[in-house]
Amino acid sequence: MNTNKKTIVVKLGTSVLTSGTSKLDLAQMVEVVRQCAILHEQGHPIIVVTSGAIAAGKEHLNLPNIEPTVANKQMLAAVGQGQLVRAWENLFKIYGLHVGQMLLTRADLADKGRFLNARDTLNTLLKHRIIPLINENDAVATSEIKVGDNDNLSALVALLADAEQLILLTDQEGLFTADPRNNPDAKLISEVSEITDAICKLAGGSVGGLGTGGMATKIESATVANRAGIEVIIAAGKRKNVILDAANNVSVGTRFVSEHCRLEARKNWIFAGSRSAGGIIVDQGAENAIVNSGSSLLAKGIIAVESNFLRGYVVSICNSKGKEIARGITRYKSVDIEKIKGQHSEEIEEILGYEHGTVVIHRDDLVIL
Repeated sequence: MNTNKKTIVVKLGTSVLTSGTSKLDLAQMVEVVRQCAILHEQGHPIIVVTSGAIAAGKEHLNLPNIEPTVANKQMLAAVGQGQLVRAWENLFKIYGLHVGQMLLTRADLADKGRFLNARDTLNTLLKHRIIPLINENDAVATSEIKVGDNDNLSALVALLADAEQLILLTDQEGLFTADPRNNPDAKLISEVSEITDAICKLAGGSVGGLGTGGMATKIESATVANRAGIEVIIAAGKRKNVILDAANNVSVGTRFVSEHCRLEARKNWIFAGSRSAGGIIVDQGAENAIVNSGSSLLAKGIIAVESNFLRGYVVSICNSKGKEIARGITRYKSVDIEKIKGQHSEEIEEILGYEHGTVVIHRDDLVIL
């Protein structure tokens, strides 16, 4: 077995937790717990991102056919989250392990202070060898603050924890060359070294009815995690020892190999936690300098500014064709960038009457996309 200790995030979809039924499958859940307990005993910090609150709420209230309104879903999540955590708690207790619940929304990750607080809580749970149970806070989340699905949430959690591996368990064996549900010639893709447009087009939708994610959201999650240097495995939750095998580099499902260097911890928030407050359009020279030479963004290379934003906000840096090439924390607000765009750095103070430095976005506050 591989004895190298690594932080592992295990994400479980509703289809896995219910085995395709309308109720939580405790036999399936205890099998997940058994594998996590073995890895935990070996010294691997384990984080569980768990779906299933709405399904658990339906089961507890015996409301299988309730109208799927936002209010009803939030009500079911409010009731079901307690049932879900209680089930996990009882199962992990079999192995003498404690769990701690964290409910997150996009707003918790978009604000830098709250992002750091969430990271501190997560790291403290792991330090005390407590299994974090993470879910989106569906009972209060609105469309504006929702991550939207636990696939993408799990990628953000992996960045939050500076994890080495993200295991996405689903009702499919992995990513196929075609939809295996209606194409008998579909072949499992065992490894993906680069997530291209062709790979994204292979992703289908969800058919379970209780979950919010499908293969497309798993590819999105893998894209985010891989960019941060995190390996991702998509595999069938029902496969025997799937978590143990994935953690020990046995070929299971589809493995997305990351060739990127791991992001500095302080850049994780810029890359995945934050939402862009606006855009800065740059010319070809600035694009080449940022992407190929590791340069900061200078006012001289800026063509235009999109939206209104303040100093200290995260903004997108786009090329002349509108493609986002980087994201970073701006040292100047949008109205000031409008005044200094295209100008030399030494002219900033003369134009504005003050200056916050000779660059608009410093390389240390910038992530290439």
